[in-house]
Amino acid sequence: MEREIALYTLEGVKNAEITTHHFSTEDQLGLSMLRFQRAACDDVVLIIHGLTTSTDMFIMPEHYNLVQYLLDQGFGDVWTLDYRMSNRYSYNLLMPRYNMDDIALFDHPAAIAKMREHIGSRRIHIICHCLGSASFTMSLFAKAVTGITSVIANSVALTPRIPKWSEFKLNVAPFAVEYILGIPYLNPRWSEDPGITKGKIFSKINSAFHHECDVPACHMLSLMWGTGWPALYSHENLLDVTHRRGGDLYGGNGLHYYRHVLKMVKAGNRAVKFEPNNPKYDRLPNDYFEYVREIETPVLFMTGDNNRVFTDSNILCHQRLEEIVPGRHELHIFPGYGHQDVFMGKNVHVDIFPRLVEFLNKHRNPTTTTSVATSVNS
Repeated sequence: MEREIALYTLEGVKNAEITTHHFSTEDQLGLSMLRFQRAACDDVVLIIHGLTTSTDMFIMPEHYNLVQYLLDQGFGDVWTLDYRMSNRYSYNLLMPRYNMDDIALFDHPAAIAKMREHIGSRRIHIICHCLGSASFTMSLFAKAVTGITSVIANSVALTPRIPKWSEFKLNVAPFAVEYILGIPYLNPRWSEDPGITKGKIFSKINSAFHHECDVPACHMLSLMWGTGWPALYSHENLLDVTHRRGGDLYGGNGLHYYRHVLKMVKAGNRAVKFEPNNPKYDRLPNDYFEYVREIETPVLFMTGDNNRVFTDSNILCHQRLEEIVPGRHELHIFPGYGHQDVFMGKNVHVDIFPRLVEFLNKHRNPTTTTSVATSVNS
């Protein structure tokens, strides 16, 4: 398919100075952040993508994107993180054995440290999505990152819950794909491979079961994530060009992270360490709920009411935290939205982003109380 929008374009953000900031993790991976700066601001926002995506999901030129919206709402210093899950890197395209503990322990703390080199003690607010949300909240509640003023976590955090068909896929797919098919990763763009490849055959077989649209990348994404036709979003929430360029916005990824999600699901829908006996991770708790009473950073748990990837995971997370620290955190459910379209939909600047800015504005001037109201739309 001919590309309609340039790969890795920055054209979606106007009237901002854009700089790249490279850093290395303690386990020796090179990562980076983009900084979009329009004006000095005491409240700095860091945005974190999920597995298979990247910064690009927040700076899309075809709609009023999140970075542009935040800049226009007076948050003049916005950063986006591309960590080891990003499709801007090649770390997902082999058979890596990274898990979310690696990200919680190594990626997020290093990113915050790099930001602090440039912004000093100014307040940092986090907006995070998918496994970026799970791994960042793990880092926060493990005390691996500190000094965070507020967090907005989309779709999943410390209590992953998934549909039954997804759980079956997580049990079967990693071994079947890696060791039976001999494919090190899944790629939504396989249908565009030249000639005949394993991936292209895989994609064509998968598309035979998907009649909801004629975009093979969309079919692959529904296989890779969630349960539905489609699974990640509702077609009607996306612009046609966004739907067609899914193979660019979501990259290929290895399957080991799925094993960690499955372990959490089997642990009673609870974030737990993947390798509790590995001394590499001794600084992390085996159970990420261990310090929840001590973490005073307020979190807005958000999700769409049609989430076919992590279902009601964030509703469950808010309920469990509410039992432990009543009133500290918030919940918001967006009607008509799913997992991914809350950031990439054509009308998110009207339906979603104002609620996020409302929460950020509430915490621009921290007070001594952590009591907040629960806001739920259904």
